[in-house]
Amino acid sequence: MQRLRTILLVACSCASLAACAPAEEAGDKAPRHVETVTVRATPWSEKVSSTGEINARVQSELSFRISGRIIERLADVGDRVAAGEVLARIDSEEQQADLQVALATLQSAEAQQTQAQQAFDRQQSLFTTGVSTRAALDEAREALLRADATVDSAKAQVDTARDTLAQTELKADANGIITARNAEVGQVAQAAQLIFTLAQDGPRDAVFNADESLFLGLGLGRTIEDEVEVRPLSGGAPMKAMVREISPTIDTSTGTIRVKLAIEGDPQVSLGSPVVATARYTPVDTIELPWSAIASDGGRPAVWVVDPQTSKVSLRPVEILVYGSESFSVRSGLKPGEIVVTAGTKFISDGDVVAYEGAAQ
Repeated sequence: MQRLRTILLVACSCASLAACAPAEEAGDKAPRHVETVTVRATPWSEKVSSTGEINARVQSELSFRISGRIIERLADVGDRVAAGEVLARIDSEEQQADLQVALATLQSAEAQQTQAQQAFDRQQSLFTTGVSTRAALDEAREALLRADATVDSAKAQVDTARDTLAQTELKADANGIITARNAEVGQVAQAAQLIFTLAQDGPRDAVFNADESLFLGLGLGRTIEDEVEVRPLSGGAPMKAMVREISPTIDTSTGTIRVKLAIEGDPQVSLGSPVVATARYTPVDTIELPWSAIASDGGRPAVWVVDPQTSKVSLRPVEILVYGSESFSVRSGLKPGEIVVTAGTKFISDGDVVAYEGAAQ
């Protein structure tokens, strides 16, 4: 009796297992429902901004060409000056004395030239009448040539002395505004020492010291679009500008790159005014996905991709271009037209069959 009871229990257990097995297998094969999106490439461009100031496109650094003590300063920072206007003077006593010596030397040379000319004329007349010899005439001609050369040399010395005297006055080389002054009355200025900085009238630039990361980008070789919008920080109408110059070197002390923007038209802002420039990188094609689509493959970003023929999913690593507040942009790893799972990623594994809207029946 006991043996019969045991046989019946075993039979019932086997029957129960046999009944459950098909159901479990059927449950494993049932596709999971997920939400998907068909990816497509869209242009993406990041906007960047930086602050700088308005500078003159052409700036002159004015200095004396000779050394001397400054006796008069006629301009200061902020003054508007005209081309040829005297800005400063140095003591010219020495230069005036040199000019007087040069003039005296010229007068002496001209007197000797006159005597040599008269002697040559006499010898030529005597030679014509047969009174003088050819040797005397040649000697007179040689003396006249030496006198002419002496006069030319004296004239050159006078021109040099006058030019040196003129250099005792520092003049503006163009119309503009004095933006810097580096000397005072009584100071001994050395030749080529910077005295004034002159911002010439004409085109204006917006100059910025931009962080190097703006140009190194994210490994894309990104470039700034040529057209940039510039606005005064104090308020005012925006100004269009074009990238005119980007320094090829990085300032090692600040890690910045000097950028100059050429402002179009006649900007209604003064020199030194602070401005902010807003620019965009050249657009690149990217694939944008919602945050819910991101997964991980060994610590690397990945997404679940659906094979439209079999409805099976596979985990594919991707390279992220940029992370946004509600989405992320894929740089590489996906192609337009592929199907990516955006919801339900936590309940699927590699090779699972999924059901999604638009799937082939």
